[in-house]
Amino acid sequence: MTSASAITVDIRLRRGDFRLEARFALPATGVIGILGPSGSGKTSLLSAIAGILSPDEGAIAVGETVFFDSGSKLDLPMEERGCGFVFQDAKLFPHLSISRNLDYGFARRRGRAVSQERAQIVEMLGIGHLLERRPTTLSGGERQRVAIGRALLSQPRLLLLDEPLSAVDRDRKGEILPYLERLRDVAGLPILYVSHALDEVLRLAGQVVLVEEGRCVAAGATAAVLSAHSLAGERPISVFDGRVSSHETGIGLTLVETTIGTFRVPITETPVGGLLRLVIDARDVALATGEIPGLSIRNRFRAAIERIEPIDRSQVQLSLRAKGGEVTAILTRDAVADLKLTAGVELWCLVKSVAVDRLPGL
Repeated sequence: MTSASAITVDIRLRRGDFRLEARFALPATGVIGILGPSGSGKTSLLSAIAGILSPDEGAIAVGETVFFDSGSKLDLPMEERGCGFVFQDAKLFPHLSISRNLDYGFARRRGRAVSQERAQIVEMLGIGHLLERRPTTLSGGERQRVAIGRALLSQPRLLLLDEPLSAVDRDRKGEILPYLERLRDVAGLPILYVSHALDEVLRLAGQVVLVEEGRCVAAGATAAVLSAHSLAGERPISVFDGRVSSHETGIGLTLVETTIGTFRVPITETPVGGLLRLVIDARDVALATGEIPGLSIRNRFRAAIERIEPIDRSQVQLSLRAKGGEVTAILTRDAVADLKLTAGVELWCLVKSVAVDRLPGL
């Protein structure tokens, strides 16, 4: 990865009793999720990148442009960083129509190309029918789509979304997520997406930064990071990105090739060659010491136990190494004892259920 294609952060920041330490370098492409519990430092990290907060020391760069460097006393003003920032509450102007709120995003730009760009963004975000309304008459999801449109019209080099769905109910979240997927697939600019919701990041992000208690604890490809690190309050999962190899329409299945083998999932509309993300809850992984004939579970593969760690008085978490990836399972202590499971034992992993998300083509 060259500096021309990277978002590089290495900062220390202190505000009162809170401290933030973040260090990562990731390709500046697609959606980068910034994931962690409330109060962990996600918004502070985003604000430092945008220039709202100044770190005490370190450096921030996007491509060849240095935003902040304490060593050379460089702190680029917000307006020169070219970041489009969308806040949790949208921050639209209540006295202006939606059309005029959008116009604010390109107040200094003129010409036919700008009008065409505006029309494309309005169509992409599905807000054409809202243009003559006022923000107070919109739903939370509609306001966020307008705020994203306004940010895009400023032609940012980087789009920053701070918990855009946190104030939106579950039904509205389901309505807006397809627009965010479309934004990811069409806009062609890097997006930093802050969230405490694992499902949002799994659905949208190709890369992820995990933040816990003011520290960046992991950064990298979403599938690898979220398979290796369990989030507080979330059940462990295993994540695999794979490519559709075929559709078995007669039996209603799609075959997906992953690093650990072929998975059979309910048939999807993703074309052959398209990418899917497979998410396996640790409680949906059963283990067998030998192959079982006549079994209805279709997704199975060999793996070896690497670690067994206690969860509580009745359950343990097993980390398993399969050919091409890691898998996590949760079993009862009784089952582990009965099967005589220890580190190094090879067995069969039987996957009872797989959640599927579509990914943009690469």
